[in-house]
Amino acid sequence: MGSNNQDVAGSLFTNTYRNVRLAGKAPPPTDLDGTGSCFDTTNMSIARAGVHQRIDVSKDELPVWSASTMSYPAEKPDPSQYMKKGDGNTAGIMKRMVSETERKPCPPKAGAFKRRANPPNTAFRRFYERGDLPIAIEHRGAKNVIAWKVDIEKLDYHHYLPIFFDGIRETQEPYRFLSVKGVEDMLKAGGSKILPVIPQLIIPLKTALNTREHSIMCIVLQLLQKLVLSADLVGEALVPYYRQLLPIFNLFKNKNKNLGDGIDYGQRNYDCLGELIADTLALFEQKGGDDAFINIKYMVPTYESAVNYC
Repeated sequence: MGSNNQDVAGSLFTNTYRNVRLAGKAPPPTDLDGTGSCFDTTNMSIARAGVHQRIDVSKDELPVWSASTMSYPAEKPDPSQYMKKGDGNTAGIMKRMVSETERKPCPPKAGAFKRRANPPNTAFRRFYERGDLPIAIEHRGAKNVIAWKVDIEKLDYHHYLPIFFDGIRETQEPYRFLSVKGVEDMLKAGGSKILPVIPQLIIPLKTALNTREHSIMCIVLQLLQKLVLSADLVGEALVPYYRQLLPIFNLFKNKNKNLGDGIDYGQRNYDCLGELIADTLALFEQKGGDDAFINIKYMVPTYESAVNYC
């Protein structure tokens, strides 16, 4: 659980440099459609983030489901296609003839782990481009910070904290850095103002998790850990919302790095989903009170308790 003290926003630029320049991965999008004015803003899409895409397949291309055998029936073999004496040299030809015959389509992939749509239409982007957020980037030598135009303690957390949480699924700068750093600053100075806002944070968190994008999910998990530790009773307040948050945890909890007997020297980067999910669930159980474990176990059946009751 070392990511509790991790500067999530400060590591964004480092992670991007490491993934793009060193690992050769595709860079995040930087040129999105704008309005074309001198005060350019983003054309907001009406598409929802994280929605399930229907499979665009015609009815004739779908496999036939057999209700009697509860399976997809295979083609019946041709009784004349069998090996005879002296046909040993023609085995390859027979195999090729069978493969060239018409086959029924296989069941389509469900795409459970596939990345889903994440259009740039967050409330944070809309408010920031309109100039309604009291923030600006303060460029420093080592890393950037947010220059708040008002004291954080005087902010209306019911209004601003859900907006910043909605922006953590952004992939374009400066929206990504400002939203993540804004969440960290507000959680650090929020105190008792955070607990009443918990119900308003569930939908932004669920939407960000439903994008199923690796980098966004790592950010969400680290911020969830900071949220639980930000104030008293926050962990217990999250228990009724496990049914909205934990299904994605159950889906990706085994997404670990398979290194064999090797050593992972990049643990400080907190980019392993399986480890982050395990740490987050353990923190939920520790801070969630007496009902936390049974609710976690209901949504993540393979979870084992991390609390020693002896």
